[in-house]
Amino acid sequence: MAQKSIIVRIQSKEGTKRIQISPTSSVGHFLNEVRNTLNLANIGWSLYKDRQKSQRIANSRKSLSSIGIKHGDLLLLHEEPTAGSSMNLDDGMDVLDSAAAAVSNVTTPLTDSKIIEDEVDVLLSKDEGLIHRERHPQLCRHGPLGKCIHCSPLEPYDEEYLSNLEPPIKHLSFHSYLRKLRSGVDKGKFTMLENVVCKIAPGCKEHPPWPNGICTKCQPNAITLNRQRYRHVDYVMFQNAKIMENFLNYWRISGCQRLGYLYGYYEPHRDVPLGIKAVVVAIYEPPQKNFKNSIQLLEDTKADTVDAVANLLGFRKVGWIITDLLPQDVRKGSVQHTRGGDMHLMSAEECMMAANFQNNHPNPCQYARDKYFGSKFVTVIVSGNSNNTIDIHGYQVSNQCMSLVRDGCLVPTKDDPTLAYVKNSSNAQYVPDVFYKTKDEYNNERLMLGRPLPVEYLLIDVPNGFPKNMKFLLDKLDDHFPIENRDKIGQLQNVTILASYVEKYTYGKYLEMVSDFHFLTYLAVTELIKLEDLQPLAKAVKNESALEALRFKECKAWLTVEQLIKANDIPDEPSNASQEWSCQHCTFINTGSAEACEMCSLPRS
Repeated sequence: MAQKSIIVRIQSKEGTKRIQISPTSSVGHFLNEVRNTLNLANIGWSLYKDRQKSQRIANSRKSLSSIGIKHGDLLLLHEEPTAGSSMNLDDGMDVLDSAAAAVSNVTTPLTDSKIIEDEVDVLLSKDEGLIHRERHPQLCRHGPLGKCIHCSPLEPYDEEYLSNLEPPIKHLSFHSYLRKLRSGVDKGKFTMLENVVCKIAPGCKEHPPWPNGICTKCQPNAITLNRQRYRHVDYVMFQNAKIMENFLNYWRISGCQRLGYLYGYYEPHRDVPLGIKAVVVAIYEPPQKNFKNSIQLLEDTKADTVDAVANLLGFRKVGWIITDLLPQDVRKGSVQHTRGGDMHLMSAEECMMAANFQNNHPNPCQYARDKYFGSKFVTVIVSGNSNNTIDIHGYQVSNQCMSLVRDGCLVPTKDDPTLAYVKNSSNAQYVPDVFYKTKDEYNNERLMLGRPLPVEYLLIDVPNGFPKNMKFLLDKLDDHFPIENRDKIGQLQNVTILASYVEKYTYGKYLEMVSDFHFLTYLAVTELIKLEDLQPLAKAVKNESALEALRFKECKAWLTVEQLIKANDIPDEPSNASQEWSCQHCTFINTGSAEACEMCSLPRS
């Protein structure tokens, strides 16, 4: 009796195809059938049993049934760019096996290394994430060890529970969103996160390049903007209030706006199921030109060194912060209400800048086809609120906004900060249509073209605040080392300032003195201490170890700094011609070494 054929589904970016084949056929024969059915090249593609691409179907003479392929199975086709010529099938080898050998040997990615996720993501992926509830005193009728529908644990994405919290949680955490995607019958076996593509796919051979041709294979899909239901960071916490006060002092002194980069780390946020919290420990202020209503960033040649110092301390760049403050009453210390309410939360230019920052700091994700999905980089804006006091707001832009900015599809408008504009297609660039949903006066839902586009469709609110028990890891002293790039307001960084800063503190306060981010970056940027020599001191600061800090104080690197400070303290001998003295009779200021006053002619002493 003949063996009954099976149907195997092949999913590719062009859709799903079905192949009917005998389960006793060899894998090589099956791969050749896939190539012919989908019109594939001899090389440059692979078949996988799962979306994580961990179970590749390699060429062999084994039967399909022996490798576990059954009727109705769905296999995923992944195409890779090839770096060599196609396999010639018209040689002495068997045609079926040579084609399969090309798939097996050539399509394995040479640089497809395992993605390294952030430590907080690895930690949360191992967490069960369930929301545990206490036994209800009225509805639960079981013993203390029992569970029922009124007290059994809930999934972290339970919308009813999250909406009933005080305050309600409007966005799922990213890991709760992943758990929801993987909660089906297949446990997310075929779940793969896709980044939005807003440009023509390269390499299409069906037609001339744009603007002379385009097809459905290479044309990007139209985009409908939806409110993102999750966020990659659920809370921004400043380690202490002194961090913010030192940053705002620039505006208080100069009246000009200021920009800075937030350095810190990520950790689980227990107030949100499977949430992530960005903890800010320092603010670095890059070179910039500051005005009352604008900021112009300048090239920062020291950025890599600052990142390296932060890395030695165990920190990284987690966001950026800007001020938008206009004084209202100087005597009361009030500021104008410039954002929120009927006004914009973020301008279109700020949204695009935030998207650029997020694109430059992508989030590693093992469930994304591109190995990166979204970003944990946050935006913090300091502005006036409705009570005319200073308020802090945290935001991120959506992944759709990141894609639109990355592919150059979005521009700001000139006359309204609340509106962005989706560019029209040109001979140089094809831009897909972007739509957003709104309601008319009759409460009917309408689909609107994003020309212009309200930026509120691109924003995600991120709460922020300060802890009850503040920590002062890098702010132990009230008299801190001057902050970088503040020459405009007279706050300089030089060897003289360094000498006066070091000489203020006794031997016992050495750890407090060096526990300053701006002090450590100054030592590294000026190469007073090389980065490799700074590592023990950074470890002492990170561990808050006074013993390790004092041990570094005796090392060669710090002794060299002390010698430079002493050399800077030697004053030049003043010349007699430049000496000034005051007459004790008429108080006239005389110069030189004369023994009598030039004004009253009385003796000097």
